[in-house]
Amino acid sequence: MKKLLVIRFSALGDIAMSVPVVHDLAMQYPDLDITMLSREMARPLFEQMPENVHFIAADLKGRHKGLLGLCRLWRDAHLSDFDYIADFHDVLRTWWLCAEGCLRRKKVAKIDKGRKGKKALTRQKSKVFVQQATSFERYAKVLEQLGFPIKPQFNKLDYSAFCETQKEDHETWIGIAPFAKHPAKVYPLEKMEQVIKTLSERESTTIFLFGGGEEEKRQIAELCAKYPNVKAAQSQQGLKGELALMGQLDVMLSMDSANMHLASLVGTRVVSLWGGTHPYAGFMGWKQKAEDCIQLDLPCRPCSVYGNKPCLRGDYACMNGIAPEQIIEKFGLS
Repeated sequence: MKKLLVIRFSALGDIAMSVPVVHDLAMQYPDLDITMLSREMARPLFEQMPENVHFIAADLKGRHKGLLGLCRLWRDAHLSDFDYIADFHDVLRTWWLCAEGCLRRKKVAKIDKGRKGKKALTRQKSKVFVQQATSFERYAKVLEQLGFPIKPQFNKLDYSAFCETQKEDHETWIGIAPFAKHPAKVYPLEKMEQVIKTLSERESTTIFLFGGGEEEKRQIAELCAKYPNVKAAQSQQGLKGELALMGQLDVMLSMDSANMHLASLVGTRVVSLWGGTHPYAGFMGWKQKAEDCIQLDLPCRPCSVYGNKPCLRGDYACMNGIAPEQIIEKFGLS
């Protein structure tokens, strides 16, 4: 069997976006041996894959840190055994790994991130509002360059075996992920609390709050204590348990964040909030609909691709201007 290495480090959301592409590759090329090289936290995303998909974790903060660490990674993972290298990340670490592959006459291809188009979309003046290629399309292009074109056929992953609770037919389960890494992506907590309060008063409705950081867990605990039918989405089985729960939700509310992509992988509808970022940058969740995006038409939007730039106005009007009632109405719950 020919062996292909796919590399994608970075944040969980970016790695999650590679899942549909890798899954389609595995299904459409069953005689190709595929290995995903990523961070340990992403391992559960690749455990429900076809049998010809494997996973290798890189310890980028420990054994595989720095140039010497990359040399260890090359040896530890036996990367010289691969025939093809698909770089889904295009950063210094992956450049080095790809350069080593080229020296050993491996066939290598790397992602085109479309920086020029994204810069035109996010600049302060004369923005060019053109839909950029999605990450899914950019990943698939890398595989095409290696001689493995794919058709987008992925539906969803099944984590039902890890369910810890089962939803009854008469119940409505709503997931809410109220947090994001950057301020330009975060809906004000006091307004999100209004959404939670209103939804928690619905009959036969349970709200599950998703968040992993210590401060996030503290805020979630306060909300759970304050409102009935609101629970923390914590699982004894970690990410696999959370994915199993997401798969049972009627709808998920998320920012432009990893939870949008995780819910998309299990086929759950996501109502997404967009502040400093924009779906045109190419980071919409897999098979999510544009009509489920909530965003304001402001001349300053979008101001960045990843939401990591401070607000030019200083008031984050892109998020503060979204009314809680607008979100609740978008759910379309009877």
